[in-house]
Amino acid sequence: MRTYEVSFAHRASLLDDGDLAAVAELIRSNDPLSGGRRRDAFEAAFAAYTGTRHALSVTSGTVALEIAIRLLGLEPGDEVIVTPQTYHATIQALLEQRVRVVFCDVDPRSINMDPAALASLIGPRTRAVVLVHYGGLPAEMDTITTLARAHGAVVIEDCAHALGASYRGRMPGSLGDIGCFSFFATKNITTLGQGGMLTFDRDDWAERVRQVRANEIDGRFVPLDMAGEPAPASLPWMKFHGGAYQRACVDVIRTGTNANMPEAAAVVGLSQLAKLGSLIDRRRQIAARLDSVVDGFPEVRPHRPPPDVEHAYHLYTFFADAGNDARDQIVRELDSRGVEVQLRYFPLHLRPEWRRQGHGPGECPVAEDSWFSRHVNLPCHPGLSDDQVDFLAHALKDSLAAVLADADARHEAIEDKLRQVDG
Repeated sequence: MRTYEVSFAHRASLLDDGDLAAVAELIRSNDPLSGGRRRDAFEAAFAAYTGTRHALSVTSGTVALEIAIRLLGLEPGDEVIVTPQTYHATIQALLEQRVRVVFCDVDPRSINMDPAALASLIGPRTRAVVLVHYGGLPAEMDTITTLARAHGAVVIEDCAHALGASYRGRMPGSLGDIGCFSFFATKNITTLGQGGMLTFDRDDWAERVRQVRANEIDGRFVPLDMAGEPAPASLPWMKFHGGAYQRACVDVIRTGTNANMPEAAAVVGLSQLAKLGSLIDRRRQIAARLDSVVDGFPEVRPHRPPPDVEHAYHLYTFFADAGNDARDQIVRELDSRGVEVQLRYFPLHLRPEWRRQGHGPGECPVAEDSWFSRHVNLPCHPGLSDDQVDFLAHALKDSLAAVLADADARHEAIEDKLRQVDG
């Protein structure tokens, strides 16, 4: 395997002595290792941070998305509108639903779901809209939620990239109806490699999620009429099963699963959440350095937020608008200089499992053009040293200069910008 001077990280958050101390304290205690007070504390802190009534942890972001889809109660013939520009787990659970999945094209500046395209697709059969905040840049949520509300559709936010971002003073996860977060090792904070969270305001959904993640049936129950029957004995060891005698199940919606976040993961999540601000600040510093290079070349443009939105920079993205194969040349130049480039993400409607369902090329032309011809993702995470960031910025400048016309004349101006950012 090739070694890069600047690579995409296997760990994109920083684990420090505070995280280790929190885990050590748990291990030395006699407290439960699953479903205890540390998970409760992490969930309470996360709900407070996102501004939602409920935050319920699970074992991964994928599980969070699967449970969110379950909450919709989709029926055959229902329609769900989704973004094509995201990781496949965002909509994977829809493959087993007998629903019509409609891919909505993206805005070329943000690679988020395009509200204008959504307006042309949404209709009376639409039950849900599933989107991502690409790279940590929040989607245009006010317009999207207004459209969804007008049609009675639920909005699911995939917030895997967006922890630490903000949209007009509000946090991702509180902008739609359900937020789904990932704490995988490469995300903005981690819970020891895996973990997820659902955020929302509805009490009935909270009850259902707690049942599902605890391996209980997601169903409809009614009180059982036991008039005239002797009450069963209630010994201490029966405390977890007493409800079996008082309720009758009238409908099974879905079976449950064991998706309880372990206490060790939760205690690290709580520690990581406390330092989220500094982790995101470092991402923004790196992004500003790279933006100063990109701004020196009119043929490329950064993935920059509007004034009322704050970018979390889970991914650093820029776009090559020079045409021909300029993007591919830039990527090759970066690679040759020791910078790892990963293009994220392959348009979902072109993946084989979705082509099998009738989707294909031409369905989302903006997303296709962006992935095949324009966008580039560069490493941008707190684990990069100052020397690596310096190396990355100069490798980017030299790569763009090698590919784009008349770049030499701009060389000194770009160097001045880099010096100003280094300040």
